[in-house]
Amino acid sequence: MGDRIKILTGNAHRELASEISDDLNLALGKAHVGKFSNGETSVMISESIRDMDVYIIQPTCNPNVNDNLMELLIMADAIRRASAHRITAVIPCFGYARQDKKDKSRAPITGKLVANLIETAGIDRVITMDLHASQIQGFFNIPVDNLYAEPQIIKYIRKNIPGEKVIVSPDAGGVKRAKSISDKLDADLAIIHKERKKANEVSGMILVGDVKDKVALIVDDMADTCGTLVSACEMLISKGATKVYALVTHGVLSGDAIQKLNESSLTELVITNTIPHAEKAAKCPKIKTINIAHTLSEAIRRTHHGESISSLFSDTK
Repeated sequence: MGDRIKILTGNAHRELASEISDDLNLALGKAHVGKFSNGETSVMISESIRDMDVYIIQPTCNPNVNDNLMELLIMADAIRRASAHRITAVIPCFGYARQDKKDKSRAPITGKLVANLIETAGIDRVITMDLHASQIQGFFNIPVDNLYAEPQIIKYIRKNIPGEKVIVSPDAGGVKRAKSISDKLDADLAIIHKERKKANEVSGMILVGDVKDKVALIVDDMADTCGTLVSACEMLISKGATKVYALVTHGVLSGDAIQKLNESSLTELVITNTIPHAEKAAKCPKIKTINIAHTLSEAIRRTHHGESISSLFSDTK
């Protein structure tokens, strides 16, 4: 990779950062990221990064979304003031992505605010994965590379899930993702229409499609409280599905999600490691992990050398 690239990380997901740097045959850069006694974030870059291509590995994810975001912004400021040539933020899970539009009176568009903060901090490029909404790329005036977990998900399905399958989108917004996967697997497609009382609370569900005597695969970008996921699972079982799997990019798993999963009829919840979840996986044997470190490291390598990233996903058949 040469000596003009540096990989740095905050405290959000050090394990993933180590795997990415190992895959690139690089040592993680030396940086102290902690807190002052009053709770403010403390950052010190402990080696020269002058005129280097610097990548900050920092998902702005739970359980400390705001701390992780502040670490990213303050690290970027420190790196910019240390005369780095270019700063790229690698944000596998982009926090506040669900607040991407003004869906009610006097509501903020926090996704746009976060984009403004990232640009103001001096970041030149963003690499992320499976944004909740593609239009978030338009919130930025800098390049944004949105990577996809779809190729790894398809490989996992082919290798580990036998039987006649039907791909299920848990809502209308995920139909495009589900249709893409069903086409590549030559499987049927079903859609669940859900009506929400409020965020994270669903009042009713309607199934469009046939799942009888098939293995149902729910695909989505995020599993948060898992209330909707578990309800969808029970509905699919009641409609005749033999088994139900869920394949999700970002395993937020907040609140009592683990308890819900353990008590549900779900066979497996397959998630990537964009968010650290080792402790939660230890409490729930249904959780299986797809490692996306190589996808991120390859995107970094290609960005550093000025190569195409879209070709990573041009052929997932």
